[in-house]
Amino acid sequence: MSEKTLIEKMKVLLEKRGKNACKLAEKEILSEKLEYKPLREALQYFMQETWHNFQHPALLSLACESVGGKPEKTTSIGAALVLLTGGADIHDDIIDQSKTKGSKPTVFGKFGRDISLLVGDALLLKGATLLYNACENLPKKQRTEIIKLVKDAFFEIGMAEAKETSLKGNWDLTPKEYLDVIIMKAAIAEATARIGAILGEGSFNEIEALSKYGRIWGILATIRDDYIDTFEPDELKNRVENECLPLPILYAFCDQKAKKKIINILRKRRIQEKDAFKIVKIITDTKGMQALRQEVQALLRDGVQSLKIVKRRILTTQLKNILHATVESL
Repeated sequence: MSEKTLIEKMKVLLEKRGKNACKLAEKEILSEKLEYKPLREALQYFMQETWHNFQHPALLSLACESVGGKPEKTTSIGAALVLLTGGADIHDDIIDQSKTKGSKPTVFGKFGRDISLLVGDALLLKGATLLYNACENLPKKQRTEIIKLVKDAFFEIGMAEAKETSLKGNWDLTPKEYLDVIIMKAAIAEATARIGAILGEGSFNEIEALSKYGRIWGILATIRDDYIDTFEPDELKNRVENECLPLPILYAFCDQKAKKKIINILRKRRIQEKDAFKIVKIITDTKGMQALRQEVQALLRDGVQSLKIVKRRILTTQLKNILHATVESL
């Protein structure tokens, strides 16, 4: 199986696993009667045009089934996570002043700050309500643990966002300082995998193993997103002006000659596609990038190793393939 085919197959798998939760999330939030047209249109735009978070409900489903549970038990909680992560994502775009993602305007870019803030609030409130309702019929111990896991995870990514905000514009930021932020941002993926294993009534060791897997997947996915951002001129320019620089650039900055060359490009009024590719070429040849690749491979090995305790081989193979697809081309 080629790596390209693996990536394509994993995208199909994640969509298949997560689509029911995403459909439920869309149905639930759009059923709310919002009489103010701009707010309703912004919410519809976000849910139907830009927010396709199959990953978290898919991870929830896979973790549940991998320990012997029924994946359909995860749909309602998966829908809640789709809404909650959507609200957090919109608020993140406001903080970062991110107007486009993947060539499409964000809600912030299309509807402005105030509407975006209200849409984010609506998603968080509806997501929290849906989570409570989804947990209502669970055994008390499961219900209490799941709600606490979600609460703690969102507090952790809130702290990560606050810390990242304090580091904006610091081009002397060390890779480790920013990697610590990325590790905190992976809290939702860890909580998701853990909840899936709890719903599947996995053993203590299985729950711990899948929690570790979730955190690692979250870290690797964010590193991949950072790498992709170095290829995107608009996204890269926004990160220069309003966010922290992508992790691969921070690793490359460990080489002072490379740092000087990259900074000269980043200081341009407008970053073009050819500039982004120049930066990527510079990064590729640095010892820092080699160190990042080693870090990624170590995380990959740990993620694969964590699944050895989980006995359902078909599911663990899929989870391993997701990790391998995440780090392809890094």
